[in-house]
Amino acid sequence: MDIGQRIRGEFVRETVLKQRRIGLTGGIATGKSRVGRLLEQRGLPLLDADGYGREALAPGSPGERAVQERYGDGVRAPSGAIDRAALGRIVFGDPVERRWLEGLVHPIVRRRFQEDLDKQAQAATVVLMIPLLFEAGLESLCSEVWFVDCDETQQLQRLMARDSLSEEAARARMAAQWPLARKRALASVVIDNRGQPNALASQLEQALRRP
Repeated sequence: MDIGQRIRGEFVRETVLKQRRIGLTGGIATGKSRVGRLLEQRGLPLLDADGYGREALAPGSPGERAVQERYGDGVRAPSGAIDRAALGRIVFGDPVERRWLEGLVHPIVRRRFQEDLDKQAQAATVVLMIPLLFEAGLESLCSEVWFVDCDETQQLQRLMARDSLSEEAARARMAAQWPLARKRALASVVIDNRGQPNALASQLEQALRRP
């Protein structure tokens, strides 16, 4: 059973969701976090898969110990915590190591999602920000999927600038996810983040008014 199947098995109920659950996704560095913050500012609960992933490897956690046991001082920052940049170089350069890390982190992320969804059971609308939503097969967790979009050239430039990566390293991270075009075709709503950040507000308002 793959990770996507295990996630679906834990999350998907047989009854139709009455709660509006917006699955917010996109490619790496397309602007998901910015859109998520804007929705959170409008009072919508935001559940963040990346945040849960960081918790899974937090100092003193079982996840941190497992990573440092596997990779040793090569992923240890001067503070003693995990050097996430070093870890990224390993897992984005080796599919086997990436699958090992996903197998460590994803169960923790699943549990945290379930805990917070239970807490938000009375909320009319909840936003689930999941970068790998399609890759993990989590569409059925959501009542609709919003895809934050941009051009691949913009994506590459933003990723290189944001994470101080070489073009080769940035392309490796992009290649670890589905292409933008494949995700775009599956989304309920496409949020165009090619222009200025203030252009997002009207798009989000329109999308929130969807029946």
